[in-house]
Amino acid sequence: MGLQNKKAFLVKDAFRSIVFIVIDYACLCLSIYIAYLLRFDFDFTLTKAPPISIKFFLLVVAFKILIFAIFRLYKSLWIFAGAYEVVSVVIASAIANFVLSVLLLLQFHFTGRLFAPRSIFAITFLIDVFAVGGVRLLYRVYRRIVRGVKFNMGEVKRALIFGAGNAGAAIAKEMIKNPGLCSKPVAFVETDPYKIGHKLNGINVIDENKHSLEELVREERIDEIIIAIPHAKPAKINQIYSQASKTGCKVKILPSVSQIIDESVTIQKVRDVEIEDLLGRDPVNLDISEIEKFITGKKVLVTGAGGSIGSELCRQLAIFKPQKLYMLDNYENSLHDLLLELREKHSNIEFDPIVANIREEKHINTLFQKLKPNIVFHAAAHKHVPLMELHPEEAIKNNVLGTWNVTHAADKAGVERFVLISSDKAVNPANVMGATKRIAELICQAIDTKSKTEFVAVRFGNVLGSNGSVIPIFKHQIDSGGPVTVTHPDMTRYFMTIPEAAQLVIQSGASANGGEIFILDMGQPVRIVDLAENMIRLTGLEPYEDIEIKFCGLRPGEKLYEELLLNEEGIQKTKNDKIYVARPLFTDYALLKRKLELIDQAIQKGTDGVTIREYIKDLVPTFNQNLEVG
Repeated sequence: MGLQNKKAFLVKDAFRSIVFIVIDYACLCLSIYIAYLLRFDFDFTLTKAPPISIKFFLLVVAFKILIFAIFRLYKSLWIFAGAYEVVSVVIASAIANFVLSVLLLLQFHFTGRLFAPRSIFAITFLIDVFAVGGVRLLYRVYRRIVRGVKFNMGEVKRALIFGAGNAGAAIAKEMIKNPGLCSKPVAFVETDPYKIGHKLNGINVIDENKHSLEELVREERIDEIIIAIPHAKPAKINQIYSQASKTGCKVKILPSVSQIIDESVTIQKVRDVEIEDLLGRDPVNLDISEIEKFITGKKVLVTGAGGSIGSELCRQLAIFKPQKLYMLDNYENSLHDLLLELREKHSNIEFDPIVANIREEKHINTLFQKLKPNIVFHAAAHKHVPLMELHPEEAIKNNVLGTWNVTHAADKAGVERFVLISSDKAVNPANVMGATKRIAELICQAIDTKSKTEFVAVRFGNVLGSNGSVIPIFKHQIDSGGPVTVTHPDMTRYFMTIPEAAQLVIQSGASANGGEIFILDMGQPVRIVDLAENMIRLTGLEPYEDIEIKFCGLRPGEKLYEELLLNEEGIQKTKNDKIYVARPLFTDYALLKRKLELIDQAIQKGTDGVTIREYIKDLVPTFNQNLEVG
C-alpha cells in the first residue's frame, strides 16, 4: 500500500469510527431516556423521578462509549454484522452497566444519595443491547436491500457449479446470501451417486455422466461455469475445462487445496482459469523435519537470487528460518525488489543482499571466506538457448567457469553442502546451454571426490512462467493479436511450477550425501502446440480462428523432446515420490581441470565459436548439436 493510499485509508477509517460513535451516542442517550420512562410508568413529565442532569447524561454515555471502544466495536464492519458483533455488544454493555451500578451503590453507601434510580442500569442494559446491536443489524439489512435492488436491476449471471462437495456448497451459499455478486447458482454437476438427484441449498444436483454439458448450458441458459473441486486431479480439471471452453461460457475455478493457504473457501478465491491449472501438478509432500535440520539456524547463500528459481528458493528458504540468508546476484534491481519483499514478510530473519559476479574468482573467494556460509544453492546461470548459441563463450564463462569459481570457494570456506541447479537440457545436450550445465554437473561430481563439502546437483525441466520461458512469450503474442509461434507440431516439454521446483530442490539438498544428481519427477511431457491452444482459449478466443498458430521450425540447438537421464546413469527412487537420484559417475578431477584451463585460454584468445564447440564436445561427448534440426 502506497503512502497516499495508506493516508486515505486511515482518514476513511477514522471518519467511519466517528460516525459509529455519534450513532451509538444517540442510541445510548435515547436508551437512558426510555429507561426512565419505563421506570416511572411512562410519566413523560418525570415528576416522580429525580432530575436528569446534562452532566449525568454526558458522563454515563461517555463511559459506555469508552467501554465499547475497548471492545473494538468501532473496528468491525457493520455490513457484515452478525452474531459475533451482537455478542460483543452484549458483553461490552453488560460490563459498562455493571460498573455504573456498582458506582451508584457506592455513592449511596457513602453519601446516602443516588444520582439515578438503582434499577436504571439493569433497564438500560437491555435497551442498549437492542438499540446498539439493532442499529448494526438494521444497517446490514438496509445494505442487502439496496444490493438486492441493484441485483434485480442488473444483469444476473446464471452459474453452473462443477462439484457438490463442501467447496461447491460454500460458494453457492455465498452467492445466494450476496445478491450483489450478480451471480445465481442454477445447478450442480456431480458424479457422486449419493448426491445426484437431490437438492443442495435448494439447487438441483445433476449427473455429470448423463447430461451433455452443451445441452445443459443451453437448457439452463448458463452464463458462467465454476469448477469447485479443489481436490481434483489435473486430468479431471483438463477434462472439465476442455468441455466448458466449447460452450462459450466464462469458465472460473476454485484453486487446488495446495494453493488455498488458509484452507477456507470463499467466493473471493474463485478466479479465472490459468494455464497453471491445466498443467497442474499434485501437491508436494515435504519432509519438514529433515529440511528444518538442513536449513534452520544455518547461514545460507543463494547465487542468482534475483532470477526466477533463485528468488523462489529465497522465499521458500525463509520459511524455514535460516540464521542468515545471503542473496547474491549481479543484477541489483531484481535483488532490491526481492529484499523488500522478504523483509516485509520475515522481519525476524537477517537478509544480506550481495551484488557480485560469479566470474570474478578472487572476489568470490574473498566473499566466501568472509561470510562462511553453511549451505550454498547455486542458481546463477545463463539459460536462454538461442542467445547462448550466438555467444558460446559467454555460456562457458558464466555457467562453467563461474561454477568452478563458486564450487572451489565453497570448498575452501568449509561449506557443509553445495546444491547446483541443473537442467534436463544437460542430458545428451543439443545446445551450448545444455552442454555447459552438464559440465557444471561434472565439476560438482569431480570436486566432491576431494572435498569435505558435499556437492550435489538437481536436474529438472521447464518451470511455468519463468523469465524468458514459453508461457510469457505466448501471452505477449496473444495480447498482440498473434500469431503464436510454435517451432514444431510434435515438440514436447516437461513443466512444473516455480514453487514446486524450489521446494523439491531444497528437499533434495536436505537428503543429499554428496556426488548425487537428483532428478525431479516432471510428470508427463506437454505438447507445446496444446499449450498454445489452451492459452488462446483461456482468453476467450479460438485457436486458428481468432488467433493464428504458426509453425516456424526448430531453432539451432533445440530438440523435439527433452530427456532427464543419461543412458549410463541409472536411476533410483528416494523416499520422496517426486525425487529420483541418478547413480554417480566417476569424473577425473585433474583431467577435467586441464580441459577447463584449455577452454579458458581459448576464450581469452578470442577463439571462434566453432572451435569453442569442439572444446565443449571434448568435455561432453554426448553433445550433438542440431541433431534433430532439418
